[in-house]
Amino acid sequence: MEIVIQPTAKAATSVAARIIARLLQEKPSAVLGLATGSTPLLLYRELIRMKLDWSKVKTFNLDEYIGLAPTHPQSYRSFMWENLFRHVNITKKNVHIPDGQAKDIPKFCAKYEQQIRATGGIDLQVLGIGTDGHIGFNEPTSSLASRTRIKTLTMQTREDNARFFGGKDQVPHHCITMGIGTIMEARQNLLLAFGANKARAIAEAVEGPITAFNPASVLQLHPTVKVCLDPSSASLLKRADYYRWVYANKPAWQQF
Repeated sequence: MEIVIQPTAKAATSVAARIIARLLQEKPSAVLGLATGSTPLLLYRELIRMKLDWSKVKTFNLDEYIGLAPTHPQSYRSFMWENLFRHVNITKKNVHIPDGQAKDIPKFCAKYEQQIRATGGIDLQVLGIGTDGHIGFNEPTSSLASRTRIKTLTMQTREDNARFFGGKDQVPHHCITMGIGTIMEARQNLLLAFGANKARAIAEAVEGPITAFNPASVLQLHPTVKVCLDPSSASLLKRADYYRWVYANKPAWQQF
């Protein structure tokens, strides 16, 4: 796990964008796993600005609320098209987002897993982290071997997302999410976190024990993980100075 602490969220996002840009340059047909929410917005804006070639890229989104129409402004399908896809030259058939209105949720989830496998697997998965350590919508105590499935959102997650819906009562109770086992099969994971409200979750995920109580902590077992942080989100890390030193002294071929 490589911890990249930058002076600002914008600077940390720039590092993440360069990691993705290098992948797309080296492998134009790369498969990306994508996240939604406020954290990746800066990343998507930077990727749009870079004017990369998305014509052969395939994408799979982490999650979607159950019960929201695709046209609902808070659906993750709407989010992705508004904030990334309509601004790049991606092919519509290469975009995969969970169907929150599927009639048979378990059948859809099994199909989603099969679609990921059929592409050869995810090359790079973009992740945010919840204040309770969730990745995707894998809430605390989620199985660390879980696959794409339906999940019930915690009260904390619904409160965290209430600002997008105009109140907690408007936030759906259920979602479809990639499982932790699915996320761990990506060849590379790229996690971004900004702000003091993420500091405890980050400290536990990076330096704490591997536990289902902080689902992101399982990333300690992944061979290729980069965690891009601003000073606030890194403020509770005990070895923050070491992480900064390591990044500043990387050999040229490892730098982004």
